Amino acid sequence: MRAQDSATATDSIAVTAQGPLATANGTGPAEASGPAATGAPRPAGPRDAGDADGAHAPGPAGSRTGTLLAVLGVVSFSLTFPSTVWGLESFGPWSLVSVRSVLAAVIAGGFLLALRVPVPERRHWASLAVVAGGTVVGFPLLTTLALETSTTSHAAVVVGLLPLTTAVFAAVRTGRRPSRTFWAAALAGAAVVIAFTVQQSGGALSTGDLYLFGALLVCAAGYTEGGRLARLMPGWQVIGWALVMCLPLAVAGSVVALMAEPVRLTAHGVIGLVWVAAGSTFFGLYVWYRGMATIGIPKASQLQLAQPLLTLFWSVLVLSEPLSPAAPLAAVAVLVCIAVTQRAGT
Repeated sequence: MRAQDSATATDSIAVTAQGPLATANGTGPAEASGPAATGAPRPAGPRDAGDADGAHAPGPAGSRTGTLLAVLGVVSFSLTFPSTVWGLESFGPWSLVSVRSVLAAVIAGGFLLALRVPVPERRHWASLAVVAGGTVVGFPLLTTLALETSTTSHAAVVVGLLPLTTAVFAAVRTGRRPSRTFWAAALAGAAVVIAFTVQQSGGALSTGDLYLFGALLVCAAGYTEGGRLARLMPGWQVIGWALVMCLPLAVAGSVVALMAEPVRLTAHGVIGLVWVAAGSTFFGLYVWYRGMATIGIPKASQLQLAQPLLTLFWSVLVLSEPLSPAAPLAAVAVLVCIAVTQRAGT
């Protein structure tokens, strides 16, 4: 989830209202004032002529803001697996995913209605469908099914490979090729994360591996397309419309799943459901897409190398899973790789 993206060359999305979510994190490509904020056409400029993969060169302040937003997204995502495990205490996997999508869509739809955001142009619907299929439906469903048999540390293999996979998807989608230094650091970071998480799971492959690798592919596609769209509209609108697009399917799925799977409400189960709906699905994806739009998909994706280690930390704190002494060493190695990718030319 081309040398030039045709969706950004001359056209702009009409955004007639932008509320606190669109501006709370400072100015950015999608929130700049001017013709784009009122829906009026604007001539192609340096930003429009560039790629939607973040190939433009943001200033120091913009780069710091974009990195901070992407980091907030990674922290939000790192809580997803532990929260899902909590949610599974009260709901079945299909119920948890469908109800999660309904709640997140209601939150997003409320903001879209309150701010009177116009429906995206038809030319963006296919991209929104990719975002919805990858990040709203595919990744949550496949990882939830995997977590029925896999531990959170084993499932972290997915997010260990996700940065590299996202960078590959972005390179294919945009036609840009990051530098050799970037790829070397990305591969090294992925290798460290994979070795660490496999060692944590005892070196054995779980029955949920097929789900996990499927989740990896659909999520990378959704991230790539969502990061591209976040250069055209605020990030919260990207995930907001993707969620709304899935609402009819999510409602129907919730009715069927809740009738078929038992529900045993517990405090952990409710907290887990609320977080994966409001925290991971809405807030996390909002700041993540904003960050990718500012600093670029390849560099933002490499920040996710820290996500498995953060997930393991939350697993110890929230789920009381044991932590290997190798964790600090792996953390240092991953942070070094992240630092290299952030400085490497793309």
